[in-house]
Amino acid sequence: MKKFRWQLLIIFLTGIVVGILLLGEQPDSSGVISPEPVKGGFYTEGLIGSLQRLNPLFDFHNQVDRDVDRLIYSSLVKFDERGNAVSDLAASWGISADGTVYNFELKPDVVWHDGEPLTAEDVIFTVELMQNGGDYVPSDLQNFWSEIEIVSHSPTSLQFKLPEPFAPFLDYLSFGILPQHMLAGNSIDVIKDMDFNIQPVGSGPYKFDRLIVEEGQIAGLVLTAFEDYYGSQPYIEQLVFRYYPDSAAALRAYRNGQVQGINRVTPDILEVALKEPNLAIYSGRLPELGIIFLNLDQPEATFFADANIRQALYMAINRQYIIDKILNGQGIPADGPIFPGTWAYFDGTPHVELNAERAKQLLDEAGYPVDAEDATRRTSEDQITLQFTMLYPDTAQHELIAKAIQQDWAAIGVVVTLEAVPYDTLVTERLGNREYQAALVDLNLARYPDPDPYPFWDSIQATGGQNYSQWDNKIASEYLEEARITVDSGERARFYRNFQVIFADELPSLPLYYPVYNYGVDNQVQGVRMGPLLDTSDRYATILEWFLVARMPTPTTTEAAP
Repeated sequence: MKKFRWQLLIIFLTGIVVGILLLGEQPDSSGVISPEPVKGGFYTEGLIGSLQRLNPLFDFHNQVDRDVDRLIYSSLVKFDERGNAVSDLAASWGISADGTVYNFELKPDVVWHDGEPLTAEDVIFTVELMQNGGDYVPSDLQNFWSEIEIVSHSPTSLQFKLPEPFAPFLDYLSFGILPQHMLAGNSIDVIKDMDFNIQPVGSGPYKFDRLIVEEGQIAGLVLTAFEDYYGSQPYIEQLVFRYYPDSAAALRAYRNGQVQGINRVTPDILEVALKEPNLAIYSGRLPELGIIFLNLDQPEATFFADANIRQALYMAINRQYIIDKILNGQGIPADGPIFPGTWAYFDGTPHVELNAERAKQLLDEAGYPVDAEDATRRTSEDQITLQFTMLYPDTAQHELIAKAIQQDWAAIGVVVTLEAVPYDTLVTERLGNREYQAALVDLNLARYPDPDPYPFWDSIQATGGQNYSQWDNKIASEYLEEARITVDSGERARFYRNFQVIFADELPSLPLYYPVYNYGVDNQVQGVRMGPLLDTSDRYATILEWFLVARMPTPTTTEAAP
């Protein structure tokens, strides 16, 4: 670099002189003319996975189908990045004072992609399919809908009657609506094999155009902007999706000019992708939570019942190390069970910093001093050793996280044995039967925008429910129960704020991190914005504003007054 230093100095000095000369000639920023988006062009995205069925009844377990369905189908409501319900097909809705009746009015003149009118009967038809979803719709969702009464009062109005107040009900109205006139008379078992699933008809901003078939396999598909869409028309006229086995293959396709976007930039390619000069990486918090559940009613780990010990365990975990070194920076420290940035999150939630020395003090105060005969462990007066077993999912990444935590706890004299367990077994058997002491897990709350912490933390759910920690705090439970039946959003936010204060003080379990999602889009695609995600398909929340072509607006002239 030495031989270039004098040249750089000249460039630097020249830049200063030019800057000074131009400083007095800055144009008025109010007169800056921004380019205007123009309709046209096509966007091609690489999807990691394969097409199964483009039908919202069957996309629960295939994310790439759900991503495409987001563009083809409409729902009564959608949710913004803060988790607030916003209108989609619904022109308006109202809720009865007791929270058991929801009245909806649909937008007028909505049509399906084949030109047929969409009515309230289509909504009812879709719900009936979910009520009889067989092996394809999650059983808890089928049970939920089986208790809801739905009636239509006109082609554009319908009413939902709940057996009891349930504030998170709007969550359940973001399902994609199916056309009755094309599927009526068929059971879900018949529908699953219909050509409709690869030639779908919806009412969303984009309609199905064609499949891309190569060597007898579905390699992708094409969507075209729907000219009769009830909302704003998208600028991009055509969306092309191509399927790839992994992110590395999608990145190669990007470099070869075959795609302009990569639906998921995974950690294994992130560093390389960041070096691509024209690939913009958009990041957003996922609706997931890495957490250590502590079994507070475990006879062989009675010390978990002491909040000071739980606080000490939390302070000793180097969460930033886990995020930086194991998650490759793709995570955000978690301080509670409600996602930050949502309407229910309490901004005053304290952040617990790494403090091993304070953790040791808390353990001493709790009656667990360092053992006089073995300095690597702590033992109480009644000879109870601070040791337990922590389960973790049997993946390479979870093993690294578990071992890092094990070392952190060993540094304060807590002895932890690790046990790898297949994820399904860990959740359904070990957690479900409360046969564990501590467990490292990931909670995936995608598709459920409402925070509703009730299932995991209400005392009623400690037996047979998802309150795996068996936390029994009556005041916290009252807040959660009241929030579930309260219609007023301000009151609900207050209840959840109070719950979060208690949770932070009690720490019934140990929140670790919120994972981050990365989406790659070429710089030529403009207007892309992405906030916190409630589902990875939310990256398309602003797709109507994306554009490839722009023009400078024609300046207008104003005649001087006579």
